[in-house]
Amino acid sequence: MSLPDYAKQGYKDIIAVLEGAVLTITINRAKYRNTFVNSLWSDLLHVFDLCDRDDRVRVVILTAEPTAPAFCSGADISGGWARLWKEEAEKEGEHAHRDSGGVLSMTIYRCRKITIAAVNGHAAGVGMTGLQLPFDIRIVWGGAKLTFPFVRRGIVPEATSTYLLPRLIGQSRASSLLLTGATVSPDFPLIRDLYHEILPTREAVYPAAKALADELAANTSQLSVAYTKGLLQHPGNSVEENHLLDSRAMKLLGSSKDGAEGVLSFKERRLPKFTGTLSKDSSPWYPWWPRVDVLHRKAKL
Repeated sequence: MSLPDYAKQGYKDIIAVLEGAVLTITINRAKYRNTFVNSLWSDLLHVFDLCDRDDRVRVVILTAEPTAPAFCSGADISGGWARLWKEEAEKEGEHAHRDSGGVLSMTIYRCRKITIAAVNGHAAGVGMTGLQLPFDIRIVWGGAKLTFPFVRRGIVPEATSTYLLPRLIGQSRASSLLLTGATVSPDFPLIRDLYHEILPTREAVYPAAKALADELAANTSQLSVAYTKGLLQHPGNSVEENHLLDSRAMKLLGSSKDGAEGVLSFKERRLPKFTGTLSKDSSPWYPWWPRVDVLHRKAKL
């Protein structure tokens, strides 16, 4: 199996660079305030599907050039909403439409690697929803202007944000942000808990994200990360059911070579050297939940 060269994927609106076990994806539409268009959606969909299945990748960072006017200023709606609907969905009725931001959000959310959003600029609309909420960790510039403007644009919050945001910051805070459409700063009480770190300059955001990514890539187990994300995202319907799930996961990983290395490195007082990979060492039991295909196509490794 040939391994992907991210620099040769022919992306139009992103730059993807793999350094060691960290993949950095940079939104490359500064001239257009990094607005969200179909080509950006397609690039991001492809690269997240690709890195999910690439064992070399342990951490993924999404960011923008710090000189860009915005991290992502939302969807390009200059042509109106109708152009966002797929032709086949229009023929089949409104029930057939699938929000492209939601497809991307779910693709990022189900990525089995650690994902970090390095938000080094202003963010609106999908720049807040699909490009932040499905990530595991978010680091932000303290001077950024942030908004969920949907009710002020005559539509609803998209990209699965009404599912994710209440689970991240609570129902009350999410309701205030989504129903007012207010523009806030990262340290605003309603939203500050969304962020792992708030930094004083936009230039500091990516280096902080990269330092964290390098440390995590070196010292975490790829299998442990994937199974832990699975337990967080797909817990049991009761505490007893969740107990059964984490018990089985504990037995499987505790009996794995990464589990043995975790114990040995602890005894020897050294950093671990985890070698387990998802493609070779994952149990047939994982995933334990039904998978729904929202992508309809796969990037080739």
